[in-house]
Amino acid sequence: MPAPFALPDASLTHPITLPDGTPHAGTVYLKNVIDHPRFDVGAYSYASDFDPPALWGGDWAVRLAPYLFAFSQEHLRIGRFCQIAHGVRFIGSSANHAMDGLSTFPFTVFDPAAMTGYQPDSRDMVIGHDVWLGYGALVLPGARIGNGVIVGAGSVVRGTVPDYAVVTGNPARVVRLRYTPQEIETLNRLAWWHWEPERIARARPALEGGDLRALAALAP
Repeated sequence: MPAPFALPDASLTHPITLPDGTPHAGTVYLKNVIDHPRFDVGAYSYASDFDPPALWGGDWAVRLAPYLFAFSQEHLRIGRFCQIAHGVRFIGSSANHAMDGLSTFPFTVFDPAAMTGYQPDSRDMVIGHDVWLGYGALVLPGARIGNGVIVGAGSVVRGTVPDYAVVTGNPARVVRLRYTPQEIETLNRLAWWHWEPERIARARPALEGGDLRALAALAP
């Protein structure tokens, strides 16, 4: 009889074990590989990459958010249980140029006496819990993506995306909501992503089967 399902240890770097027993080097729990003062990520959120930066001594924070610097004024915050596909990039506010002048050329960054603290845009990027970001999606400065959102491959996301929406395109637009407003309210209230690992493991059939009633019955 197979052993009961258990979530992979949240302290692992590579949470996927292949059938031959080896870890999948292209998938990482981000919380355990990100060491950046402006990049916060919750437990169990993972990223996958066909050319993982660790293979060439690179940095996952730089790969995912290349314009997010230690001295940046904005934050990138990613919730728990998010799924980030190959090619996803978070374009932080530090990348933005001032647009209220006659030119967008960033003269100040070439002026050592004036560049310290200069940043025309400082909006945070906030990603909720259980968000799936598809292949090659771009998340733009100031984007706020709700819980349970699905972002289609190649989408360019800006602004606020409501909980449990499916968005696609450039600019990304809401195609549909995954559940009714009442169901979304229940899912947010249950907040299963904050449950203890053993309870989440028991909830796997309900989560995979879309059984909201069964999930509610397992709530603490």
